[in-house]
Amino acid sequence: MTARQLSFEDFADKIGEIFPIGDTDVPQIPLTLAEAERVTTKGLPPGMRPPFSLIFVARDPRVLPQRMYNLEHNGLGRLEIFLVPIGKDAEGVSYQAMFS
Repeated sequence: MTARQLSFEDFADKIGEIFPIGDTDVPQIPLTLAEAERVTTKGLPPGMRPPFSLIFVARDPRVLPQRMYNLEHNGLGRLEIFLVPIGKDAEGVSYQAMFS
């Protein structure tokens, strides 16, 4: 798990990369980072992390429940991220992570 605060810049150049789930109590479904977007806010206090959103896609029909997951990435290491399923179609399942 990472001790540092994650930022939009950590993910902006990783679109299309795989983030495998590292938890042993859930199916080992690889997640692909599909989107990384800044969330615009007004009046953000100085020194606060600007909010951002990540969308991951799993090419697997099983829907994982919303909760914290340990994701692995070659460059970022082990990350603990709260994922929420937001959609399912013939291509798989989409999950969102919001950071504020």
